[in-house]
Amino acid sequence: MLRPLLLAAGLGLGVAAVSEPDAEPAGPAEAVAAASMPEQRRREFLAGRRAARRALRAVGLDCGEIPRSGRLPVFPPGRAASISHSAGIAVAVARGADGGSPLGCDLELRPLPRAAARLVLRGDEEPLLAVWSVTALFSAKEAAWKALAVAEGGLRDLRASSRGDELRVCRRVDPARAVRVRVVPIGAAIGAAGVFSYVTGREAFPG
Repeated sequence: MLRPLLLAAGLGLGVAAVSEPDAEPAGPAEAVAAASMPEQRRREFLAGRRAARRALRAVGLDCGEIPRSGRLPVFPPGRAASISHSAGIAVAVARGADGGSPLGCDLELRPLPRAAARLVLRGDEEPLLAVWSVTALFSAKEAAWKALAVAEGGLRDLRASSRGDELRVCRRVDPARAVRVRVVPIGAAIGAAGVFSYVTGREAFPG
């Protein structure tokens, strides 16, 4: 279901499970980064790198190891992907070498309670809860956070509004620079219930 949607948006999808056997770093930089992590975090990190390489291959691009700077992956020139993890699954989306559109994705396989809305939304966004779940809004903002390259603040510093079957998300301090995000229900195939969100493009007008 996801692959055709992503293909229509010019995106490749990569998926990797933390439980995959014989998963090893793809090079020395990944090995050094992984060596300092607790075991579970190490497995998530390596699964995310595998998912990113698979997403890049889906758009015709090869990629070796993916080191990091701080918490962010560092891709070779002409390569870019967005990575997310949840409940032992890593996903990534990537664009082709000629793609200049923003990238962002988020996977949430653990639904959030309604009470968590105060951590995600401000008062002017509460009407969205009539249509969208807290999990969907959280996930959409997480995907937009990556695409907008927000360096500080929290999800409440982003503002979401409905745009048909998508959400428009912008920084409150810069409402003219926004992205469109699609939220897709997912998880039944792996015995969970959650959502996958991905950025479909830019919106350059205030809303």
